[in-house]
Amino acid sequence: MKEKVQEILDKLRPMLLADGGDIELVDVKDGEVFVHLTGACSMCPASTMTLKMGVERALKESIPEVTRVVQL
Repeated sequence: MKEKVQEILDKLRPMLLADGGDIELVDVKDGEVFVHLTGACSMCPASTMTLKMGVERALKESIPEVTRVVQL
């Protein structure tokens, strides 16, 4: 499942890079995806919305086993 998650994150990466940020996959465990937002995304007030409404939604739509995304 980790490879599938990485594929989805790679598809989302250009959107984050356009705003000066990036996302790193840390781990996938028991349906939870652990990520680290970097660059502008790490301090952006909208990062929670980006994480939940963008990243988490895309992962859940593509990989039903994903239950949530956690920012580290």
